[in-house]
Amino acid sequence: MDSVIELDLKPFRPGREPADQLTRGRRPDWLRVRMPDSPGYREIKGLMRGHGLHTVCEEAMCPNIGECWGRGTATFLLMGDTCTRSCGFCKIKTGRAGLLDEDEPYRVAETIAMMGLKHAVLTSVNRDEQPDGGAHIFAEVIRQIRRLQPGCTIEVLIPDFMGKWDALQLVMDERPEILNHNTETVPRLYKRVRPQAKYPRSLELLRQAKQMVPAGVTKTGIMVGLGETMDEVLQVMDDLRAVDVDIMTIGQYLQPSRFHLPIERYWTPEEFRIIHQEGMARGFRWVESGPLVRSSYHADGQADQLVLKPATSR
Repeated sequence: MDSVIELDLKPFRPGREPADQLTRGRRPDWLRVRMPDSPGYREIKGLMRGHGLHTVCEEAMCPNIGECWGRGTATFLLMGDTCTRSCGFCKIKTGRAGLLDEDEPYRVAETIAMMGLKHAVLTSVNRDEQPDGGAHIFAEVIRQIRRLQPGCTIEVLIPDFMGKWDALQLVMDERPEILNHNTETVPRLYKRVRPQAKYPRSLELLRQAKQMVPAGVTKTGIMVGLGETMDEVLQVMDDLRAVDVDIMTIGQYLQPSRFHLPIERYWTPEEFRIIHQEGMARGFRWVESGPLVRSSYHADGQADQLVLKPATSR
């Protein structure tokens, strides 16, 4: 069953906050989502459990899980379900991670082949205790997918590897069709939102990735609702275009529990529409902007248009 998003558009003038600004408390109507339940959803859940795999869809409580799983797409979470970082927005548990499962790449690729995927999205927890941050796991999964499911396009949503560019090179040498690394928020909020990350380091990763594979597609995403302003969002867009990022996603932050950062306010559908227009005007090849947008939302469509049909995407 698909997600239900009801849009209640109200006039908005850039530079001003809506008079009826919604903040903490009851979610607005446009963020209502039905509980997932479809044959496709149940099939994917069974496959993941049967192969001992994790998805970021479940671990991060993605609101689009019903829609995406219902049409046969999912984002695989590599290297376990425990992250070595403690970002203030993320539902994935933090702590000391266990040993890496070196057989995981094969099981992921086998599942992708069983699902008959044409596009696969791979992400991971942060594994800062690993010398390469787990980059070799990403590389091996890509190799296994190429072997078991030829023709499947691949998007990797990677951590920053603590700025170890030789680790990034391991991934880029396998030529994923889309290299994604989320900047998550505006620079002013980094210490509160991403205490172990650095905004300049994320920008440099995206710049390095494009230099390593100039023909490759790079992608990033941010959340809004944590206290940023429209001007700050637009400045992030300018910074990303300066390092030639192709795709940007923007969605509403939703507090996963009372122990996570509070929602400062809900951005309106009209504001998301303005962000989309501003992004396209700046030269992004694709901007996915909406209240329920997450990093992998419509990722298969992005690959189809920008990788498989590059001549018609500009």
